[in-house]
Amino acid sequence: MSLLEVDQLVVEYPGKGWRRPAFRALKGVSLSIGTGETLGLVGESGSGKTTLGRAVLGLAPVTSGTIRYDGQVISGLNRAQRRALSDEIQVVFQDPYTSLNPAMTVNDILTEPLLVTGTSRAEADRRVRDLLDQVRLPSDAGQRLPREFSGGQRQRIAIARALSRNPRLIVCDEPVSALDLSTQARVLDLFIEIQERTGVAYLFITHDLAVVRHISHRVAVMYHGEIVESGDAATVTQAPEHPYTQRLLLAAPVPDPQRQAQRRAERQRLALLEGRA
Repeated sequence: MSLLEVDQLVVEYPGKGWRRPAFRALKGVSLSIGTGETLGLVGESGSGKTTLGRAVLGLAPVTSGTIRYDGQVISGLNRAQRRALSDEIQVVFQDPYTSLNPAMTVNDILTEPLLVTGTSRAEADRRVRDLLDQVRLPSDAGQRLPREFSGGQRQRIAIARALSRNPRLIVCDEPVSALDLSTQARVLDLFIEIQERTGVAYLFITHDLAVVRHISHRVAVMYHGEIVESGDAATVTQAPEHPYTQRLLLAAPVPDPQRQAQRRAERQRLALLEGRA
């Protein structure tokens, strides 16, 4: 049984008179994600991919169709039921600059979701130290404010917050699009490492075919609110059949083998330095 199943999902936003007619953002979308799997959801802006992620999180209205998590229908949950599900499903948003409260220390940001569920302060502090280690941030990071970190480091903080309650599924909504290419590679590697260690599943939403090729087991391509192609990541991203996916592939930057080798060497050097620290 799949961990997440979306079946014939329709999301329609009501219109406002003749000036703004109703808009159907999703038109009968179906997909599934297995435990410990990454499904890359790729498409251009306006394709409906973020709406699908929001629907899974309970943040977009479901007009028809169903969303099942671990066999339970979750598309009609009330606020209290959805809050109870937050231990299981978490999110990492696109912008690491606005998704973190600038007035709170990293320790406060990471302990807040733990304390509200009854975790003791001592246990929450211990958990935060473990989370900072998991996302490769220094031990003193908890006492600092988000503005003291780079964009890549802030996204690591956001990932740590998503991991704080040991979720089984994380919706990743363009989590590396605001980062430069070298930082993107490091954060993607971190996502993969965390998945290998914890078995968490990802719905990884992006506009970049090269990104989903790097991180995904399977890929679904969205166009105008519909899935137009899906399958194994290597097949879809290297030999797509649908004309729209072919256009996305042509628009994706071609990897530079020399640059890739430099990135691997840099990651190895950083790993050695972290091991000595």
